[in-house]
Parts: sequence; C-alpha cells; structure tokens
Amino acid sequence: MAEQEGVIKFQLSYQPMALPPAVNIAEINAWRTLCVQLGMLGQHPARYDNYGFGNISQRLGQSAQFIISGTQTGGKKVLTAADYALVSQCQPELKRIEALGPCKPSSEAMTHGQLYLLEQNIHFVIHAHCPAIWHYADRLNLPQTRADIPYGTVAMATEVGRLFVETAVVQQRIFTMAGHEDGVVTFGSTAAAAFQVLAEYYALALRLGAEPNI
Repeated sequence: MAEQEGVIKFQLSYQPMALPPAVNIAEINAWRTLCVQLGMLGQHPARYDNYGFGNISQRLGQSAQFIISGTQTGGKKVLTAADYALVSQCQPELKRIEALGPCKPSSEAMTHGQLYLLEQNIHFVIHAHCPAIWHYADRLNLPQTRADIPYGTVAMATEVGRLFVETAVVQQRIFTMAGHEDGVVTFGSTAAAAFQVLAEYYALALRLGAEPNI
C-alpha cells in the first residue's frame, strides 16, 4: 500500500474560521488547477491507492505567513476559499504549526513553512508528484532528501535545511523526496517561476525516456 498523504505529523494548533477577507486565492488556485490537469496534484484511482497527492502554497506579502491547500482536498479538480488554510506561524524547532481557516492545512505544511523561513524571496511552493522527475533524479542531478526521512515531519524540515547548506538547491529551485514516492518540490519568487522549474525538469525527464505522468 502507498504511504497515505493527509496524515498530520506535527503539533497543530488550528482555529476553524473563514479566511480573512484580504486573502485572495485567485492566483494560487489557477496554478493549482493547472498542476491538477497535468497530473502533478490531485487524486487518481490508479495512483497511490486512490489517496490524494500534492499541494501548493503562497506566502502572504513579506511575512512568514502563507496560505496552503487543505488536507484531503486532492480529489477536487478546482478548489474554493473553503479548501485553503492560513498558516500563521511555523515553528519547526518546536514541532508546531498554528493555522486558521475553513479547513486544516496540508500535512506538508511544515516543509512549506521551512522553505519560507529559509529564504525571504520564496513566495510560492509546489509539492508535486511526478514519477518522471522522481525516477530520473540522479540523471537530472537533482538534490534529494534522504530516503529514511518521512514526508510532513520536522525531520523533513530539518533535511530541507541541510539541502540549502550542502547542495545547489537554492540555484536549482527543486528537490525530490527520496523517501516519499514521486515527491518533487519546486519553489520560486512567483508561481510562474516555481511552475517553470517543474515543467522544465519534467520535459528533461521525458527527453531522457521517462514515462509521462498521465
């Protein structure tokens, strides 16, 4: 059985409420929909025992706060404001996240939060599932988290910090999760930049002979 996404592995302080009126999901939702259409995010009966996969987030202004697609929303082709959560504080060292919104944040919120803490210029993060990139990570010379690090954990957040020190991930803007089947993370100063990295490496993997996602 595939590892189930949506299982939160950190201490979550969550307040159910509507998103603040100032939060606009239009941009993040457009790119999330595009990723679903390409098979990078979503839910499919032939993949991962039909569990939802992937998520996307957007930093709010220059703060460390961010909005992220909610847990267990992979089966929806298009999300609404009711399907996003706002992470108001991410504290990897305390294994703790504070969030509010109409739903709980994705189980990968800790990894997203760590990226926003590591670099102020990161404004969008995409956690995709792309077998083509994941299986060709070595040939593509991609930074990879260690295979014994489970997704969504404080250990994964720490591992991402290691990549920032020991690899060229800052320049490449992409890494794969060796211990999380097909897991690929890209990031950028804009949603277009984060998606462009994902698209370019997907094309490179296909050029090397990888099978398409869908």
